[in-house]
Amino acid sequence: MLATVTGMFLLADDLGLVLPVPLWIVHGVILVILIEKLGATESSLYAALFIVVTSAMSVYVMGVVRSDLVLQQRGHEVKATVVKEWLDPAQGRKGRLSHYALERQDGTRVPGPEMETTSDSYDVGQVLTVIEDPEGELRPQTLGQADVTAEVLGAAALALAALGSVGWMTWRGSDAVKRRDDGKPSASVRKVYKVVTRNHATLQEQEEKLREVLRTYPADRRGYIKVSPEHYPDISQPRAARIAWEMGLRAEALGNRGSWRFGETVVEEVPHE
Repeated sequence: MLATVTGMFLLADDLGLVLPVPLWIVHGVILVILIEKLGATESSLYAALFIVVTSAMSVYVMGVVRSDLVLQQRGHEVKATVVKEWLDPAQGRKGRLSHYALERQDGTRVPGPEMETTSDSYDVGQVLTVIEDPEGELRPQTLGQADVTAEVLGAAALALAALGSVGWMTWRGSDAVKRRDDGKPSASVRKVYKVVTRNHATLQEQEEKLREVLRTYPADRRGYIKVSPEHYPDISQPRAARIAWEMGLRAEALGNRGSWRFGETVVEEVPHE
């Protein structure tokens, strides 16, 4: 994930948006496939979309402050005097930038393009402390303009959010695989669910609740009663199939997408205890 963000950051610098946009789309498709391979199919599209959006936002923020970071790295502070100021020509309601020509204290011109601000903050003759680019490629900036700590922290937070989502979906996928293997949610999921929902029902109470649901819940248009297995953390799917069988129903083994489905007829029945 971090390699993707770094690579996109470098590509955006060299190629603009011509190549990165299609690459972000491909990246999202690959994420959907990988997440589905992990087993967390019910939320793969939304997770991939979140990861791609947060990653792209992180790269965008870093791209915006790229020149400021370079200026901080290779620039140095000098005292400079404003010798000329002017505004952009008026263009409707568009904001006008202020421009300032600067000279060092020894009378030499500060290298690079003129300094810019979004407001008319300085006057001719005013002495400022600015960071200048010795290579003359970047605009000089005041110390406040060049400070991009907040932007860097924001970009890092977005990248970590994307990375955390990858870890979360990996955990979800591995848990889904375990659940399919033994027919029961993993011990960690059962513990987390009981803590979060304050559901401390015993196994017997959970079985009675499942019987009540199967007896009273209406079937959907396809004839299935859909049940969320997280509400019965101590009941395995084969045991749930047994309870349904005792009530004249069968458990569907296909196309459940994270749920249990029960009906009088099914495509493929879950073996019951």
